[in-house]
Amino acid sequence: MTRTAVVTGASSGIGAATVARLRAEGFDVIAGARRRDRLDALAEQTGARPVTLDVTDEASVAALASEVGDQLAVLVNNAGGAFGADPVAGASPAEWEAMYAVNVLGALRVTQALLPALVAGAGHVVFMGSTAGRVVYEGGGGYTAAKHAEAALAETLRLELCGQPVRVSEIAPGMVRTDEFALVRFRGDAAAAAKVYEGVAEPLTAEDVADCVAWTVTRPPHVDVDLLVVRPVAQAAQHKVHRVLPT
Repeated sequence: MTRTAVVTGASSGIGAATVARLRAEGFDVIAGARRRDRLDALAEQTGARPVTLDVTDEASVAALASEVGDQLAVLVNNAGGAFGADPVAGASPAEWEAMYAVNVLGALRVTQALLPALVAGAGHVVFMGSTAGRVVYEGGGGYTAAKHAEAALAETLRLELCGQPVRVSEIAPGMVRTDEFALVRFRGDAAAAAKVYEGVAEPLTAEDVADCVAWTVTRPPHVDVDLLVVRPVAQAAQHKVHRVLPT
């Protein structure tokens, strides 16, 4: 029987890589994101079903639920992002609100809408967290707050669904280099975005994280991977990164 998976934030980076990987694993994948042109290109490459989706909009999420139908095997709550890297004293409340809206409330809204189908399909909810949801750092107040909240959402949901046939997992990547994440965070400043990865020979790739998702959701049905933390070898901890810089 064909298993259906939903991936939010699917138009680029980890989301797009996860769509491709789950398709390779045999899932019928519904790829949701706001940028329809990118979704259509991804659908052509992978055979996924594109659905225009804004996780901050209830009507958009309801339309996604209609597309899913009565049963769902996997939901990957991947839509998210970091906006700004200012200290708490000078941070923009609007950017904090935007991060909470997409990372936390977006994941909540999609999970609520698809939970009946997940219960019916003995499904699996995956939250794309971050090591920022475990450790704070300077300049990351808004993002770490949002990712801590998303981690709490995942842990609470697992408790509340105990006894029902739904698994709940969090994937928490460390340093991942994608085309857009750091660039968006630094408001389009390419030099600042590149500096994040300066001297790091091999940060994680989107495909590395997609591999973690695929492994997690293909464990036997009685096995729940609560939390999978993954970092590149060069990153021992949030503040401990090996860099080889020119002398």
